[in-house]
Amino acid sequence: MTASGGANSANGTNGTNGLKSTNGVKSSSWEELGAKKRSDLLASIPKEWRIPESLLPPESQDDVTGWPEASGWFTKEELDITSLTASELVAKLASGALKSENVTRAFCKRASAAHQLTNCLSEIFFDRAIAMARARDEYFAETGKPIGPLHGLPISLKDNINVKSVDSTVGMATHVGDPAKADATLAEVLEDAGAVFYVKTNVPTAMMIAESVNNVFGRTLNPRNRQTTSGGSSGGESALIVMKGSPVGVGSDIGGSLRIPAACTGIFTLRPSSGRFPVRNCRSGMPGQEAIPSVNGPLAPTLEDVKLYSKAVIDGQPWLKDPKCVPIPWREAELPSKLRIGVMWHDGMVHPTPPVTRALKHTVAKLKAAGHEIVEWDHSDQAEGYLLMQRMFVADGGLTIKSQLDPSGEPWREEMQAYAVARELGTAEMWRLHLERTDFQNRHLDRWNKAGIDALLLPTIPFNTVRNGAFRHGENPVGYTGVYNVLDYSAVSFPTGLDVDGSADVHATDYTPLSGDCKDVHETYEADLMHGLPISLQLVARRLEEEKVLAMTGRVLEALSA
Repeated sequence: MTASGGANSANGTNGTNGLKSTNGVKSSSWEELGAKKRSDLLASIPKEWRIPESLLPPESQDDVTGWPEASGWFTKEELDITSLTASELVAKLASGALKSENVTRAFCKRASAAHQLTNCLSEIFFDRAIAMARARDEYFAETGKPIGPLHGLPISLKDNINVKSVDSTVGMATHVGDPAKADATLAEVLEDAGAVFYVKTNVPTAMMIAESVNNVFGRTLNPRNRQTTSGGSSGGESALIVMKGSPVGVGSDIGGSLRIPAACTGIFTLRPSSGRFPVRNCRSGMPGQEAIPSVNGPLAPTLEDVKLYSKAVIDGQPWLKDPKCVPIPWREAELPSKLRIGVMWHDGMVHPTPPVTRALKHTVAKLKAAGHEIVEWDHSDQAEGYLLMQRMFVADGGLTIKSQLDPSGEPWREEMQAYAVARELGTAEMWRLHLERTDFQNRHLDRWNKAGIDALLLPTIPFNTVRNGAFRHGENPVGYTGVYNVLDYSAVSFPTGLDVDGSADVHATDYTPLSGDCKDVHETYEADLMHGLPISLQLVARRLEEEKVLAMTGRVLEALSA
């Protein structure tokens, strides 16, 4: 399965592509823009990093995670490097045991393979990355010191994180050939910490679909089973990381866009509260929508690497560069010996599918055995929070997204019909909606404090993942995540260490759906297709408790491994 994406030249520059008229209006159709973009992306992969036809796995091979090791196409050194965690890599880079150029080249090649197997990339700028890596090595050779806490570490970026002279299409044809004029503040902070950038990753249209599919690059596949989704909107990142084409990546989250991809692929992520990580000069699919702030955060194979990234960004004092950042330095969390954790078995709208329910029961039992206190959490206000999120997302009547689709004639995707038919709210209506949101936040915090809980444990999504294209049919994938965007709480999605058992994880004969969405989710659950795939859960803390939720997730993992 070869790549169907598109990007800039290998050195990351992007001059005129002949697709704009002199007055700045797109003169080509969305089909032409997309076709050229996909062609450019494939051409930006060096010939030596294009998989020979004879080595490509058959399209019928669902799980391609083991292909790099089995193919014989990678050297032992490349496999050894790309099998290290970000924390292990940073330690070796900071000691001089590894050179950044060698590490970067290994991840460039592995990212190339990942894209050819899963269509996970949107931009490639390998030449720029290798030049950055050489600069890191030269600095180390001259000073004997690393540049910063992420010295020489390759980090992948979601498509919306601006990199100078590189497109940020956010999955829409109108932005093809419109390169960023400057780096995002987050990219500046990461570069100051020593990171190296080499790719950007695929997203859905406007970053507002729960699986990564758009009319420019096409669909990103889950490398654990290519019949299933890697999630959205940071699904390019999750697929790349699972393929070990990146040791740590950056995504964003406005309704679950970090946590859903992490859960679909079985990796870790942190959804921070707004203000902890910089968002200045990132492209949005709905610019100006600030009723629910979009945040960015890390995805990685280990919790330790999520913490490594998070501390490095906050230690970079991003509040000096982004006025939306709060001046809170990194604070190591001090936890009680035993946690008090609320558990929400379902959100009142959609029952989790059998494997997720099993994983939640298993985790609760392990936590109790470890001495932690578990209390039942009332889900009665989840539907209210979910509806608030929906109303705020379409408050402009879908006009902002429409204004970006129309110049190229790009049609609405079926998954986005709610935006296509929405009614625009007036200013007074929007202000009232803000008041409803604030009241909801106040009441929820009061209830949390009264319960005296440290954290809330619940599903990340009601399933482990779904077949590609399932979200067209009305499933509700964001009810468990989006409420915490409305609340702006800190949250971690983590793999439980359990996999779906296709023979055991089947519906009970007395199952009764909670709603139409619940019926849809369970009718589309395929135990045989999901067999062997990882199951994740979500741990939530209050606003601006990033350090605490990471530490508490560590406690949960300790209990699970006991």
